[in-house]
Amino acid sequence: MGRGEDWVVENAAFRIEGLRKSFGPVQVLDGVDLTLRPGSVTVLMGANGAGKSTLVKIVSAVHPRDAGRITLAGQPYAPASPAEAIRAGVVTVHQNINDGVVAGLDVATNLTLDRLNGSGAGFFFNPRRVRRQARAVAERMGLRLDLKAEVSALTLANRQLVAIARAMAHEPKVLILDEPTSSLSSAEADRLFEVLDRLRANGVAILYISHRMSDIRRLADTIVALRDGRVSGVFEGPALDYEGAVDAMLGKKTSLDAVVVQDASDPVLRVDALRLAPGARPFSLTLADGEIVVVTGLVGVGKTALAETLFGARAPIGGTMTLDGAAYAPASTRRAIERGVFLIAKERTESGVVPDFNLYENISLPFLKRLSSFGVANRGRERAQARAQIDSLGIVCRTERDDLQTLSGGNQQKVVVGRWLSQSARVLILDEPFQGVDIAARRDIASKLRASARGRATLFFLTELDEVFEVADRILVMSEHTLVGEHRNSGVDSQRLLAEIAGRIGKAA
Repeated sequence: MGRGEDWVVENAAFRIEGLRKSFGPVQVLDGVDLTLRPGSVTVLMGANGAGKSTLVKIVSAVHPRDAGRITLAGQPYAPASPAEAIRAGVVTVHQNINDGVVAGLDVATNLTLDRLNGSGAGFFFNPRRVRRQARAVAERMGLRLDLKAEVSALTLANRQLVAIARAMAHEPKVLILDEPTSSLSSAEADRLFEVLDRLRANGVAILYISHRMSDIRRLADTIVALRDGRVSGVFEGPALDYEGAVDAMLGKKTSLDAVVVQDASDPVLRVDALRLAPGARPFSLTLADGEIVVVTGLVGVGKTALAETLFGARAPIGGTMTLDGAAYAPASTRRAIERGVFLIAKERTESGVVPDFNLYENISLPFLKRLSSFGVANRGRERAQARAQIDSLGIVCRTERDDLQTLSGGNQQKVVVGRWLSQSARVLILDEPFQGVDIAARRDIASKLRASARGRATLFFLTELDEVFEVADRILVMSEHTLVGEHRNSGVDSQRLLAEIAGRIGKAA
């Protein structure tokens, strides 16, 4: 049972009433009401395009609102700039990490940048004071980084941790986190959750935007579903209705049918005594026609290294591979593609798409030679191929000529998947294909890949176990650059699986 409305109003740290926002003729937010309570985590769920990012940008004073009322601790809240919002105690960590860090500065300066610009900073820059303050912020967050390192040299996950730690340094009254664990390992996410627990205990109101069910189950006191710019459901109480929240978010039931496990036996790709890193145990692996294999494990255990090795982007230290019975040792990604081995890369924005190209150009890019006659691209064939993938995957767009950047994140990822489904593959590799993708798009993509699995071997690399169980026929566990466990996706021993993922038990593959 939820708490009464009188309690909500009296104890509200942050309250939004009747929030509206349009961009031209498009109504993005249409009368949103939202209450954040002190010492409570409210999870905001919404499909791509539901209005989540616009709501966050209004609250953090990036965009003005068209209508509505916002109060903080009972007082009107109307900051004129993001800096003013921060000074009021409303601090946001945006999904785009570049909004939260300055890449050309070191970690220490990033962690204390707002203090350097604030009142009482002093006229002269004091490096010793900056490092002392930064060390205190890093210790509070459990951040183990070289404070002198330039942020541009950090991994995406570490940049994300710096952005989060910088937000924590403000000691916020209201903290907004937009998909904060999308690039974090489970250990890093656990450290973040511990910090959020402390903030919650100290009375901070937290708005947490995520599609990751593991995050939601760990943190949520209340779930608010947003659909088409309106609140479509509020869920709270001791037993949160997670599936109900998903249904409210999407306006329909989208649960996947239970996976009917395929016990395939016709081998496509064989890997024998493969070694990915010095000191790592060699392992063997067989992928069969029509089956979907998922390799899971913590961040940094070698999943991407294996994906890149199979795709010809890096050479193994040892071992052999065969594809359809013939030796397979691609010297480049082009050679891998020529043999029918395709990879959907982990970072869509960095290696998966060309933002300045339109939809059909992105789909045809790796296969232009196949779609050309006498060296001239056949635009008609390109567009027809794109239209087929738009229909097959349900890509929401006006036409195949749309600029890619006009599409939501989920639809951009469907374009990437459509690219590699547009041609026949013998092995399709997908490295974390659901990052930044809403639940509806994720389930659309998973259903399409399962329905089209015959004729190739499909290999996923996934960290999130909810996603693993939704798609796998067979589950392999990786730890320390080798395979340590194998499970048929039926009656899985979850305790053993988790122990293997944590590196507590394992066996040579």
